[in-house]
Amino acid sequence: MKAARQAAGRAAASPGAAPASPLDELLQPGQSVALLQELHILTRDGRLNQDSRRKLKQVHHLFQFIETLLRELPGGGEGATLADHGAGKSYLGFIVYDLFFRALGSGRIFGIETRPELVARSRELAARLGFDRMAFLNLTVAESAQSDALPARIDVVTALHACDTATDDAIAFGLQKQARAFALVPCCQAEVAACLRQGKALSLSRTPLAELWRHPLHTRELGSQITNVLRCLYLEASGYQVTVTELVGWEHSMKNELILARHTGQKKRAAAQRLVAILDEFGLSALLPVRFPGIASLAASAPAGPSSAADAPAA
Repeated sequence: MKAARQAAGRAAASPGAAPASPLDELLQPGQSVALLQELHILTRDGRLNQDSRRKLKQVHHLFQFIETLLRELPGGGEGATLADHGAGKSYLGFIVYDLFFRALGSGRIFGIETRPELVARSRELAARLGFDRMAFLNLTVAESAQSDALPARIDVVTALHACDTATDDAIAFGLQKQARAFALVPCCQAEVAACLRQGKALSLSRTPLAELWRHPLHTRELGSQITNVLRCLYLEASGYQVTVTELVGWEHSMKNELILARHTGQKKRAAAQRLVAILDEFGLSALLPVRFPGIASLAASAPAGPSSAADAPAA
C-alpha cells in the first residue's frame, strides 16, 4: 500500500522533473513537512538525522496497519473515531490525522496522555496546524473510560509503547467502547513478572516448568511473553480476530510486538478456557478477576455445539 502511494506520487510528477531526493522517498504523498518539523522529526531546513529517519519509518509502518483497519470500517473510515492511549508527544496521532483524517474531512482522534505539559503542547500544535478534529485529554487510560469527553463508542484503539498495565487498560477501554479494532504495541510489563516472583518457591516444588522463570532475567522476559499471550487470548475470547506480528526489526527495538485485533462478534470459549488454564499453570489465577472480567463464566459455559465458532481454535 505504501509503495503504491509512493508510485502514484512519482507518476504525478512531470517527466522533466528532477530526481526525487532521499527525503521524498521517505515522505508519503501530500504529507505535511511543516508537521514533521513541528514534531522535530525534520529540522527547519528539511533534513533529518539517522534517529529521526528510523522513527519516521517506524511510524509510517504502523500507520499502514492502522490505515488498513480504518479503511475496513463501514464507509471506508468516514466519520471514524480513534483513541490513542499513552499518546506522549502524539507523533502517531498527528501523522494518522495528517495522512488519513485530514483528507477525508471527517472523523476524530483523541489523544490520551497523563503528562499535562505534553497535552498542552499537542493542543497548541493542533490549533496552529488547523487539525480541529483532534482532542487531547490529560487522563490516565483507566480514567478515560469514564470520561464524558469521549464518545460512547470508539472505532479504533491504539496504544504505542504504553507501559506496564496501560496496555491492559487500553484493551479494557476498547471493550467498553465496543471498539471495532485495536492496534497495540506493548512496552515494559511488570505485573505478571511480579506475580511469578511471589510464587516462585511454590512453583519450583510443583513443576519443572518453573525453571523457565527461576532466574530474574528469565522471570522478566517470560512475564512479558505470558502477558501478551494472555492479552491475545482475552481479545479472542471477547470476540476479536487477532494477528501478532513485528512492528520493526529487532535491531531497532526489543519491544516491537504488534497486536492487531478486528471485531467479529464471535466470542471463543476455547480461548477463554486456555486463558484460565495458563493462569492456573503459572500460579497467576489471582489476575483472572482483575484483568479478565467475564472470562471465568465464559470458560465454564456449555458449548453451543460441536461446530460452534465460539469453540473453534484460534488461527
